[in-house]
Amino acid sequence: MSQKRILFTGGGTAGHVIVNLALIPEFQKQGYTVDYIGSYSGIERKLIEPLDGVTYHAISTGKLRRYMSKENFKDPFKVLKGLAQSLRIIQKRKPQVIFSKGGFVSVPVVMAARLKSVPTVIHESDYTPGLANKLSFPFAKKILATFPETMKHLPEGKGEYIGAVVREELFEGDRSKGLALCEFHKQKPVVMVMGGSTGSKRINDAIRDNLDELLQEVQIVHICGHGHKDTSINKRGYAQFEYVQDELKDLFAATDYIVSRAGSNAIFEFLALKKPMLLIPLSRKASRGDQILNADSFVKQGYAMKREEEELTNETLLKDLRQLIHKHDQILESMQSYQSERTKEKVMDIIQSHERRK
Repeated sequence: MSQKRILFTGGGTAGHVIVNLALIPEFQKQGYTVDYIGSYSGIERKLIEPLDGVTYHAISTGKLRRYMSKENFKDPFKVLKGLAQSLRIIQKRKPQVIFSKGGFVSVPVVMAARLKSVPTVIHESDYTPGLANKLSFPFAKKILATFPETMKHLPEGKGEYIGAVVREELFEGDRSKGLALCEFHKQKPVVMVMGGSTGSKRINDAIRDNLDELLQEVQIVHICGHGHKDTSINKRGYAQFEYVQDELKDLFAATDYIVSRAGSNAIFEFLALKKPMLLIPLSRKASRGDQILNADSFVKQGYAMKREEEELTNETLLKDLRQLIHKHDQILESMQSYQSERTKEKVMDIIQSHERRK
C-alpha cells in the first residue's frame, strides 16, 4: 500500500498554526507522513519544528502589505522564490493533499500546489477573509469557514461552514498544577491576560499600570509575548510568561477570566473552555478590522465583553474587569448554548475526501 502523505502550511502568528497543531497528531495516528512548509523565522517554525515525525521546510516569503513601503518592491521576488522552493518540495515529497491555515507564507505554497495538481483545502478562521487567503482562494479546491457569516465572503461552490477546531489537550489541564506554576492560591480568582503571540504593548502597559489595584481583587497570569517580559516586577499574585505551550492547558484550568485580543482561534478555545472574556481587538489602524468583527460576534451572542483599543485606559480596564466578574454567571449561561461539535473529525473527513488518488 502506498504511503499516505499530507502537507500543512500556515504561519506568521500563532493563530495561523493552532489548527494545524490540532490536526497533525490525528493524521499521524492514521499513518500519514506529515510535512510542513513555513517561513525561516516565523513563530510557526518554533511551534512545528520540535514535533516528532514532522519534516519542516522553510521557504522565502513576502509580507504582501496593504500600505506603501520600499519593501513592497522586494516582496514579489521573495514570493517567486518561495513559489520555486514550494514547487521543489511538493515535487520531492509528493503529498496527496495540502491543508493551508493562511498567513503570507501559505500563498506560494497554494499556488505551487495548483501547478502540481495537488488539491488544497484552506481554513479561514476569521469573520472576514484575510488578504493571504483571498489571494489563495482561486487555487484551492475547498475553503472551510469558522463563522457562518463568512460564507458570503467565499467563492460560490467552494465554501463550507464547519465551526471551530479546538485542541483537545486544552481540556486535560490540572488546576492545581496551573496555580502551583504561578505560585497562586485558591482564595482569589485568576485572570489570564493574553496579547497574542507577538504581544500587545497597549494591553501589557494597562495591566502593569493597574497591578497594585488589580491584585487586591484578582491574581494575574500574564502571557505577554516574546521580548515583553518585565523582570523588574516581582509581586505576589502576578506571574509573567513570554509564551506558553505545554503548560497552557494547566494555566487555562486555573483561569477564571480572560483578557485577550480577539483572534478567532483563541476566542473559540476560550468559549469551548467556558471562560468569560474581555476582548480588546486590534484596532483598524493596525489591522483590517477582522478582530473587531470577531469580538462583535461574540458580544452579540453573550460570550464576551469588548473594549476598543482606543478606549483602553487605566479606568476603563478596571471598570471592565469588575463588570466581567459581575456578569460571570450570565456569560456562562450564554456559553452553555454553544456546543463544540466534532469539528476536527469533519475537517479531517473533508481533507481526506480531496486527496489526489494515485
